[in-house]
Formats: sequence, structure tokens, C-alpha cells
Amino acid sequence: MDDRTDAYYMREALTLARRGLGRTSPNPPVGAVVVREDKIVGRGFHRRAGEAHAEVVALQAAGPRARGATLYVTLEPCPTTGRTGPCTDAILQAGISRVVVAARDPDPHVDGRGLQRLRAAGVEVTTGVLAREAVRLLEAYIVHRRTGRPFVTLKWAMSLDGKISARRDRRTMISGEWSLRYDHTLRNVHDAVLVGIGTVLADDPQLTCRIPGGRDPLRIVLDSRLRIPLHARLLHVRSAAPTLVVAGERAPRERVAALRAAGAEVLVLPGDRPALRDLLAALAGRGILSVLVEGGGTVHAAALAEDVAHKVVAIVGPGLIGGAEAPTPVDGAGLPGGDGDGMLRLAGVTVRRLGEDVVIEGYLPAAQALLKGEVEGGSPARVSVVRAAGSG
Repeated sequence: MDDRTDAYYMREALTLARRGLGRTSPNPPVGAVVVREDKIVGRGFHRRAGEAHAEVVALQAAGPRARGATLYVTLEPCPTTGRTGPCTDAILQAGISRVVVAARDPDPHVDGRGLQRLRAAGVEVTTGVLAREAVRLLEAYIVHRRTGRPFVTLKWAMSLDGKISARRDRRTMISGEWSLRYDHTLRNVHDAVLVGIGTVLADDPQLTCRIPGGRDPLRIVLDSRLRIPLHARLLHVRSAAPTLVVAGERAPRERVAALRAAGAEVLVLPGDRPALRDLLAALAGRGILSVLVEGGGTVHAAALAEDVAHKVVAIVGPGLIGGAEAPTPVDGAGLPGGDGDGMLRLAGVTVRRLGEDVVIEGYLPAAQALLKGEVEGGSPARVSVVRAAGSG
């Protein structure tokens, strides 16, 4: 088949893969299609960890028509046994003659071994088809496997003059209905949503996903001294997702006990104000691939200062707030790693309208470099990552 035909069928596989976003962790969202005589005879995507992988679902749908057919899959098939069997074995048993792959799997247990297994068995393998699109879809999984931490997105809404609220202790409605809906769409595809205690005290948020068919992320509150009120709404929402309160070593033990009695998880980390790197490492160990940070300027500044953020989503509303004391999206003394003008510039920037608002999204330089390396054949930044519970 020619390149345009390969791209056509890979787009179908990518569309299927997107249906698994936010549901498959610690596994990646993957889609696959089986094509025989220029016709799709099997489709599949990975629904959640522990269930059949996309390749197996597509092959089962194709049945005997898979013999001699081409399999399009958005991520390299796994050659290992986890909670499910190796996808490479299923492909060989089905009699697939050609496999087209968008991106190589960065998991150290795979990382090219699946491709080698197929080629050694005589299967024709083509790689890199729509790799850029696949890497964007897999960005959280890639960062998790390459760095040992989740993919972190900083999201805020601000006025035209760069303010996120008129006062620190009170919420100001800045964005419109379409942007608020987009916020819930982001929660739907992230494993966790994180705020600081200041946001809880000012806004009393629920941090749930309120779109049809959506699912709630893990709710995380940074609260080193455990000032969160026991009547806070996020402690009492009806949700399958828990609330995790992160405290420092000096947090009162009676408050830890009271919050646990109220149904919250409490994670006590080293230090008076725990480092975000320590928290993110703990989250990665429990299979969290992506974290949406909706905190205030202090939390955003800490994430940037510790170099743990990967992406920024800024929603700009058509209004002015003014005032030297009004909070901004990033507080603190300034950011490290800026250019000669003192600015930390984003890459891969997109700009679009949502109603009357403008949404600006972009990647921080280190994240952009890592993802670009994956598109170009594999990033040199590798770490040994212990596979999280439930993987496979």
C-alpha cells in the first residue's frame, strides 16, 4: 500500500485510540484496525487496564479474515506478558502478514522488542506512519515511561490584563460557558486534577467532571498544614474517584485522622512543604499518567520552578480586572530557564476561539524536546521505571 493509504487507515486507528483517553492508565490509549483487500474487517481500542489490548480486540473482530491482512496500530505491539498475553503472539497466531505502527513503545519492557519479534517471524513491519499525531495522543504515557513522573498540564483562566481573580480570597468568573465545558473535557481525559489549599478555601470546588459520559479524575489538594475544612465539598461528592490530601511532616496528627474518617486519603510526604517531584513520583507509582493542575499562582510557580510541568492551557477572557494586588497565573520571584529576555517561551503553540474566549496551548521546552525525540525515533532521555500496579 502507498503512504496515503497507510495514513488513511492509521487515522482510523487514532480515532479509535482517543476513545480510551483517561480510562486506560497505567496503560496507553491504543487503537487498531485490520485491513484486508482495502477494507476494514476489524476494529479495536484498549478500554481499560486488565482488558484486551487494541490489537487483540481488532483481531477478534476480524476473525479468519485477519489471515494475510494488514494490521494498523497506533503503538508498537507488546511482546511481554502482563495482565494480558503478548500482542505479538496474537498477531502471529492470526496470520497477519504486515503490521503498520505509528509510534514505538517507550516502556523499557518493550522499546523496540515487539517490532523485532514480528520481523524475526517474517512479518513485514512499517513504522512512523502519523508518528507526530500518535505521540501527541500518547504524550502522558511517553512522559511517564521516560521520566518516571506523570505528564503535568497547567491550566488557568485569566483576564486580558493577566489576572486570575480580583481578590485572592474570592473567585472571579472570567471564562464563558464554552470554556467551562472545555475545562470538564480536560478533567475527563486526565487521571488526576490538582489544586492548592488556597483554591479550596476561596472557591470550595468539587473538582468533578460534569459532561455526559465523563468520568471523575482523582482529586488532589496540596495542604501542608491540613487547613482544609471538613465540610469542603470535594470531601463529600458522590464519586468513584477518591480525594487525596497531601500534607507535610508537621501536619497535626488529629487532622490526618479526622480527614481519613471523613473519607479522604491523606498522603504525608517529607518536609514542611512537600516537593511536587516527590508527590508526582508517588502518583506515577500508583499508575497516574496525567495530572491537570488548576491551582493558583503559587502552585503554578512551584511546578515551573521544580521543572515538572509539561504543557500550559491558558484561557483568556474578554475582560479587565486591574489592580497591583490581583493574583496572576504564576506568582513568585520569577522563572528559571527563560531566554535572554527573561521569558520562558512555549513551543508547539495553538490558538483557537471558544465562544468569546481565546485558548492558548503550548508545550514547555523540555517536554517539546522529549516528544520531538519520540517522533524522530526515540528520545535519549531514559530512566528505569517500575511498572505500576495493574499494568498490562
